Amino acid sequence: MSAHYRQHYAKYTRVWIPDADNVWRAAEISRDFKQGESVVHLCLEDGTPVAYPVGPESNPLPFLRNPDILVGENDLTALSYLHEPAVLHNLRVRFLESNHIYTYCGIVLVAINPYEELQIYGEEVINAYSGRNVGDMDPHIFAVAEEAYKQMARDERNQSIIVSGESGAGKTVSAKYAMRFFATVGGSANDANVEEKVLASSPIMEAIGNAKTTRNDNSSRFGKYIEIGFSRSYRIIGANMRTYLLEKSRVVFQAEEERNYHIFYQLCASASLPELRELSLASAEDFVYTSMGENIFIEGVNDADDLDKTRHAFRLLGIKDASQNAIFKVLAGILHLGNIEIYAERDGESCHVSSDDAHLAHFCRLLCLEPAQMEHWLCHRKLVTASETYVKKTSARQAANARDALAKHIYARVFDWIVARINVALRTSSKQHSFIGVLDIYGFETFEVNSFEQFCINYANEKLQQQFNSHVFKLEQEEYMKEQIPWTLIDFHDNQPCIDLIEARLGVLDLLDEECKVPKGTDQNWAQKLYKQHASSPHFQKPRMSNSAFIILHFADKVAYECAGFLEKNRDTVYDEQINILKASQLQLVADLFGGDDPAPKSARVNVRAAKTAPRPPNKDHRKTVGLQFRSSLHLLMETLNATTPHYVRCIKPNDDKEAFSFDSRRAVQQLRACGVLETIRISAAGYPSRWTYGDFFSRYRVLMRKSDVANPDKKWVCRNLLETLIREGDMFQLGKSKIFFRAGQVAYLEKLRADKFRAACVAVQKTVRGWLQRVRYRKIRKAVLLLQRYGRGYLARRYAEYLRLTRAAVACQKNYRMARERRAYLTVRRAAVTVQAFARGMFTRRIYQEFLLHHKAIIIQSCVRGWLRRLKFRRMRRAAVVLQCAYRRSRALRRFKALKTEARSAQGLQKLNTGMENKIVQLQRKMDDQGKEYREQNEQLLRANNTLGAELSRVQQLLQQAHNQQGGGGAQLKSLRAELEENRARLDEARALESQTEDLHRNEKLELTRRVAELEKENALLKSQKEELDQKLKQQSSRATEDVGSALLRAEMDAERRRYQNLLKEYSRLEQRYDNLKEEVSLAKFQPGHQRSPSNQSSLETDSNYTSISASEAGDADDAAQLAEEMGVAKAAMDIGIFVKLQKRVRELEDERKRLQASVDQMARDKDCEEEEKAKSLKSAAAAERDAADLAYNNLKRQELESENRKLKADLNELRRGVGERAGDASRQLRDGYDILMSQLKAANEELDARKEEVVILRTQIVSAAQQQAQENASADEVDAATLPSDKEQALVVYQRVCQSNKLLERDLESQKDRRAREVEALQAEVEALKEDVEKKQEALDYATSLSPEALLEYSVQLEITRLTDDNLDQKELVEKLEKNERKLKKQLKIYMKKVQELEVSRGGHVKSDLGRHVMLQRKEKDFEGMLEYDQEDEPLLIKTLITDMHPGALSGTVPCLPAYVLFMCVRHADYVNDDRKVESLLTATINAIKRVLKRNEDFETTSFWLANTSRLLHCLKQYSGDEAFMAQNTAKQNEHCLKNFDLAEYRAVLSDLSIQIYQQLIRVAEAAIQPMIVSAMLESESIPSLAGVKPAGYRDRSSSVEKDGGGASGGYTLRALIRRLGLFHGVMRDQGLDPEIAGQVVRQLFCCVNAVTLNNILLRKDVCSWSTGMQLRYNTSQLEEWLRANQLYQTGAAQSLAPVIQAAQLLQVKKKTPQDADAICSLCSALNSQQIVKILNLYTPLNEFEERVTVSFIRNIQKQLAERGEDASAATTPQLLVDTKQTFPLVFPYAPSSLGLETLHVPASLGLRFLVRV
Repeated sequence: MSAHYRQHYAKYTRVWIPDADNVWRAAEISRDFKQGESVVHLCLEDGTPVAYPVGPESNPLPFLRNPDILVGENDLTALSYLHEPAVLHNLRVRFLESNHIYTYCGIVLVAINPYEELQIYGEEVINAYSGRNVGDMDPHIFAVAEEAYKQMARDERNQSIIVSGESGAGKTVSAKYAMRFFATVGGSANDANVEEKVLASSPIMEAIGNAKTTRNDNSSRFGKYIEIGFSRSYRIIGANMRTYLLEKSRVVFQAEEERNYHIFYQLCASASLPELRELSLASAEDFVYTSMGENIFIEGVNDADDLDKTRHAFRLLGIKDASQNAIFKVLAGILHLGNIEIYAERDGESCHVSSDDAHLAHFCRLLCLEPAQMEHWLCHRKLVTASETYVKKTSARQAANARDALAKHIYARVFDWIVARINVALRTSSKQHSFIGVLDIYGFETFEVNSFEQFCINYANEKLQQQFNSHVFKLEQEEYMKEQIPWTLIDFHDNQPCIDLIEARLGVLDLLDEECKVPKGTDQNWAQKLYKQHASSPHFQKPRMSNSAFIILHFADKVAYECAGFLEKNRDTVYDEQINILKASQLQLVADLFGGDDPAPKSARVNVRAAKTAPRPPNKDHRKTVGLQFRSSLHLLMETLNATTPHYVRCIKPNDDKEAFSFDSRRAVQQLRACGVLETIRISAAGYPSRWTYGDFFSRYRVLMRKSDVANPDKKWVCRNLLETLIREGDMFQLGKSKIFFRAGQVAYLEKLRADKFRAACVAVQKTVRGWLQRVRYRKIRKAVLLLQRYGRGYLARRYAEYLRLTRAAVACQKNYRMARERRAYLTVRRAAVTVQAFARGMFTRRIYQEFLLHHKAIIIQSCVRGWLRRLKFRRMRRAAVVLQCAYRRSRALRRFKALKTEARSAQGLQKLNTGMENKIVQLQRKMDDQGKEYREQNEQLLRANNTLGAELSRVQQLLQQAHNQQGGGGAQLKSLRAELEENRARLDEARALESQTEDLHRNEKLELTRRVAELEKENALLKSQKEELDQKLKQQSSRATEDVGSALLRAEMDAERRRYQNLLKEYSRLEQRYDNLKEEVSLAKFQPGHQRSPSNQSSLETDSNYTSISASEAGDADDAAQLAEEMGVAKAAMDIGIFVKLQKRVRELEDERKRLQASVDQMARDKDCEEEEKAKSLKSAAAAERDAADLAYNNLKRQELESENRKLKADLNELRRGVGERAGDASRQLRDGYDILMSQLKAANEELDARKEEVVILRTQIVSAAQQQAQENASADEVDAATLPSDKEQALVVYQRVCQSNKLLERDLESQKDRRAREVEALQAEVEALKEDVEKKQEALDYATSLSPEALLEYSVQLEITRLTDDNLDQKELVEKLEKNERKLKKQLKIYMKKVQELEVSRGGHVKSDLGRHVMLQRKEKDFEGMLEYDQEDEPLLIKTLITDMHPGALSGTVPCLPAYVLFMCVRHADYVNDDRKVESLLTATINAIKRVLKRNEDFETTSFWLANTSRLLHCLKQYSGDEAFMAQNTAKQNEHCLKNFDLAEYRAVLSDLSIQIYQQLIRVAEAAIQPMIVSAMLESESIPSLAGVKPAGYRDRSSSVEKDGGGASGGYTLRALIRRLGLFHGVMRDQGLDPEIAGQVVRQLFCCVNAVTLNNILLRKDVCSWSTGMQLRYNTSQLEEWLRANQLYQTGAAQSLAPVIQAAQLLQVKKKTPQDADAICSLCSALNSQQIVKILNLYTPLNEFEERVTVSFIRNIQKQLAERGEDASAATTPQLLVDTKQTFPLVFPYAPSSLGLETLHVPASLGLRFLVRV
């Protein structure tokens, strides 16, 4: 014993001591405690010393604290010391520091209410817990639900989840989440949506069974047990609900700050609704039953909205609006019943109700009762004796009690009726294989005043606690027996005596029922009987100060019950007369509620009969007391629970103030004691609570073993030797088959020994290191001393040498100084003499210079004066000559002007001038007529199209109406299609209105645009120079801007649009599947054995109701049943799809037209703005205006000329080419050369013609300008003087106009040359880019080859050589095909010549006609293959069956990839070639339907990938050969010849695109389902790095689950290599089947996104993987995935970026987490993780050993503060989610990938059996 004290109560040992405020307080022993001492010397955490007294009985030794490494465990039974303070502290740490609300306690899940919405209940969390063992993930309600679901499936035994706790602890929410888990994981197999109905029952039960209390705003005032039934495939097929002990007294009474049931307040809040006005309701404050608590509102709750949810749930459960209104009438009647005023008479023994009472009238009106009878029997009662029956008046108090009892009884009946209707809605006709029950029942309750309800509640909890104790004890013993260890019987608290006190013979309930049978029984008499009968019971006590109360010692606490009201509540008395009135109600619901009570016929009035009639026995239900009924239902519940495997959830209320994450230790301890958690701890502590596997124990405590034992492979033997050495008492541990069992405290003792071992090792290491440091320091000091001595001696020697050097320098300085002084004096004298001489010579020289300067200036003045005089004389003479010339020229000009005026006034001149104008007017008139005619034709076409569209819309509506009448299941789809047609019609009307508006606007803006052309040309001339200078810069900036800004935004918008569209397509696929299921159910329901006559219109109805003939995303998907397809026929299906395609095409054309017109309107608006800006510039001078007018005339004339000449030239050119081509086609090679020469000459002639046309236009412009000027002169001839018309100005203007026009011609030539140069440069740049890409690919191949090992390099070289030989082989094959093609062409020409010769011979002589005809027929069979396949219409089903239905991907190995797609397109080409539209529609429709059926039948990766590749290839072929120039850019000449000629299949391309998206989504689902079970094991559990194998966080051990695990641990799971191999298999299948590399890259990216989501979610939900070793392992695994991407050239697909969150999570687990600098680094590092994820990982981080510190709370708070400052959460539109959505999908992008393979080169293998196809 002394050794025990030395070990556990030594100095520095941490303990728990009681505390008044916090229940328990931490302390540390400051002095060793010895046996026999009465005081333990302690030191509190704040340093305060405490002397803690101890005694053998009164005050035992304080509880020991667990090591810090065990604090925060997710299972309380894993603690070394199991006692109340350890449990409380562990829950507190997990709840406050880590924000974990769930903790295991053995088989119990402890759930603490956080009073805050947590993001841990989403569908992604359900997916994360689904299929996982209970110990693999963090504690959660979903883990318990998954364990129950798994045990039900494995053991085929019914399960039950018991959720208990006091009011406000979160029982209802926990039960709701458990049912949500079952609804998600075990969804119904059919479309009955039973799981939705189960969830929909919650708002109804909350409305009628929940109320606000002082402890909870949504407290359940009843208990319920929901059985969720499952089929043999473990899918939900139905449910059933049982309720217990509804608190009926709340209907008529509520305490302060409490409310009645929610439904009453919901009705009062919605009283203004039209459908509820007949209830005559008002505010809840106006009714007695809803205003007793004096607070009718709940903060944050909208009662009106809750009523809408309740009514929606009613509808979902099949309760119609009429039944709802009846329910609301009864509930409103209850409120009016409570407001009926009962007036007492003067005698006090009678009372009456006013006949004018409005509430009485409302009550009777709503319940359809007789007001007079109800008024009478509210104040009277009928007494029946053995001899007579008479009516007795009641007092006002008795009448009020009877009224309240009636209200309670009515509400209870309504409650039971609603529960029964819910059960009917949840019931199923299928056989139930098993069930899981969820029990949501009240916890132990104790108040200041406890009445009958608390007694029943605590009685139920006594029974549940007994069952819980026995189950825990049973599991504990089973564990010991399974491990085959010796054990002794564990003594646990048995509360059977307390239960016997309540329910045994002459127990509390028995005596209560007996007293209720006594006519004048009272609560006081019953209390006295209790005192007398149970005074000696140890669980029964009588209060000292009261004779009307009793005390029962429950397992949780001692509770005092007040006897007042027990008898009345137990009787639950309701007068039969009132019940009879309710039975006579004309309201069907009320009659149903009370109709089964009495089998006697109903009567409208109640009369008093003679006393001779025998009295009727009372109703059996009325004879049963509430206590008896509750005891019976409780026994039934216990039988059900005992027949199932229970799972326990104990809900804890952390505080009474409902504050988020606030923990009140005193309240928590009370609930832990009451709910049995501490009893579980006590039972575990009585046995062997700590359990370790041999592998975990060996890994943890190997430091305590000898070196020889460590190398021993038998770990069990090594562990036994170690324990026998360390633990002397053999009873302290037991060795089982796979585990080691320890008594409480032994693990802490082993941890202490381990820590001492490490401490001793650390001391040795420190000693050695410190000695080494001192030796190093001594060597450094000695070395420094020697160095100082050496430097000192050197310094002295250098100083003496410096002295000698300075002495010598001083002598030299003296010598030089003396020399310099003498020389300075000599130079001073010499400089003075030279200066005097210089000044004297300068003075004489300046005098001579001044004389020469004056003489030179005089000469210059004379020359200037003489020149000025000569120039003045010359100007005078020239001015006189110019005046003479001007006068002469003026006279000549006047004479010429008069002559021209005379000529202009003559008729001949006017006729000559206006001849050209008349021609132009005629041409313009003809053009206007043509345009008007064309406009009228367009209007007529639009009108016809609109009429056609209206007729088609009406026909489609008729089809929809017929389909709606035939099948009710597709009503929702038909309504949506009808809405879509209305929307399209509205869009059409909008397009028409917009078109008319645009035409008007275009007409008004036409003149403005013509004038703007001239202004733009002028501005263009000014900007050309700037354009040439900035051209190069613009190219660079545009490319950069496009890449950096524009492309990113556009790509984001396009991705969002694609994601929305593809999500809609996925939803459509789901709805289509549901429609098919409903259709199958309808067909099965209609099937009856025997002969049945089918209606005559069945075929047409089925054709009209074909859902897929109307859907836009499926081109006529026919029904899967073959019989229906045969009845419909291919023609009708094709007809339906044709109608829809035309409708959709017309709607799309109208939408495109609307967009085009809108774009033109926007362009006009922008041009108009630009025009207004340019107006100021255009008004600078009059000359510029004249030039603009000339340019406008030039442009008009040029446009007209070009329009007329262009049509003529095109017609002539086409005729010429056609004639020359026909001649050249029949001629020889020389004629072909001549044809080429002629075409070149024709091209040159066209160029010359264009130039001549420009000149003609210029001349016509000049003529028009001259005519306009002449007209102006004629108009103003009488007013303008001839002297004001300067001819020089007019000539200059004409010359200037001609120069401008010439400049424009030159500018156009320059522009054309510039365009040609630009195209040449672009072609060269494209060629350079292609060469660069080729070089880069070769460089990558070279780099990859250099990084390989010799063996891999050899294999890679062989592969490259094979590839090169294959390419060479293909090139040679292509060359041979070209030669064969040329040969066939020559043969064809020869055949043509032979044919002509034969025809010539036939014309000469008819005797050889039959031979030649026969020869011609032989020649036609050998015609060239044009890449088309012909088949008969009857062979189409065989074609579809061979190519699609019966096709297996492996059958086409070794052939051209996507061969079925090519064959189908070649068949489509032939149908297009022969212009057979029905054949095209039938083939494409059958193809799409067959592909869908194949994919529905085979959901494997290979088949799905095969048909995705073929569907996309067929889509590419339809684009490539559509004839659209956008898709023909990369085609060869031969491929352009193979384009479709007659049909536009754009709508089918859209349908195929949607089908490809659906196949892609199915491919992703199949691939994710294949890799998802591998992800967690491969990424987190497999031992990719052997050195980290077996390294687990300290103190962590797997919690035992229901599934037995292998001893190998995770080695039996999937490895990273297996995951990579599976990904490689997927990629190889996609590559071999010819799937586009871009699509394959998107598939890989999506799979990597799934890997990231699943891995990160498991990290966020598992504490055992949040350690440094896991981070290292995870980083290595992600690097291996990145290497795989690089090896398969998939790194650029974005798949690597999808792993960024996981990579950052791994780095977060590895970095330091201590200082503020570490916090800054974490915030900058984890950019892909949101704040919740970062904080969650830090909270879950577990050290590898005790020498590594946990992440402190302050550090986590610092992280949260920095993330908040960063604004991550504020910038987001929604709150960031904790878990990643595992179903997130990236939008799919289908790049256009044309095939370089020619259709004429394809060969159909004979093995396919397509002999009926004919090559054309």
